[in-house]
Amino acid sequence: MPVRSDRLLWIVIAALGLTVVALAMRHQEGTIAGMEIEQFARVAYMLALLVLVTGFGYFFYYSRIGEMIRAVLFWAMIALLLALVYSYRFELETISGRLLSELLISRPTTVSSNDGITVQVARARGGDFSVQAQVNDAPVTMLVDTGASSVVLTQEAAKAANLPLDLLKYDVPIETANGRARAAAVVLDRIAVGGIVERRVPALISAPGDLRTSLLGMTFLNRLRSFEVRGGRLMMRAK
Repeated sequence: MPVRSDRLLWIVIAALGLTVVALAMRHQEGTIAGMEIEQFARVAYMLALLVLVTGFGYFFYYSRIGEMIRAVLFWAMIALLLALVYSYRFELETISGRLLSELLISRPTTVSSNDGITVQVARARGGDFSVQAQVNDAPVTMLVDTGASSVVLTQEAAKAANLPLDLLKYDVPIETANGRARAAAVVLDRIAVGGIVERRVPALISAPGDLRTSLLGMTFLNRLRSFEVRGGRLMMRAK
């Protein structure tokens, strides 16, 4: 039995929506399903046009005139939407990133301009700024803490970043919310927050059980050109 027109229409709309979400979620990584972002967008666009042409031919061959006119209008709207999405894909990525930063914890938004790279982080519901960072390519949720003199990782974050925990000496005194504690000094190969990337960053690793959340402290923040809170957002500018 042939696929009903309305069902086919919603399948195409759903596929288009998933494509936009994929572009938004993966634009910082640069690849989707092993393909470059630009290549993936072109393939998705061409497939959508192929479905559009095929659907038009189906309705032209099988449908009555009235149904065909309605179908043509629907497909014309989809074609226009596809063209708009592809033409403004970069703007949509920025907008989607800002929206996700409001809805999901620690989603940084990167904005590039003539002045350089700026990363924006929305204030969490608790009033703090939490951000999803990459530590040695491992995703780590970190609390931005200007009162911390150093980046501090929990045991779990250090393990995810493939740091040699068995070789560490916890001989650096630190102050935590639970009081005095001990930490081990390390140098991180890489910390990335959105489009800001810093290498060879001095950091501390807290002893097991001493810290619940990793801290993005001043050994990272001092490397920025500037950082400030504006309108409920933390603005970090790269040098």
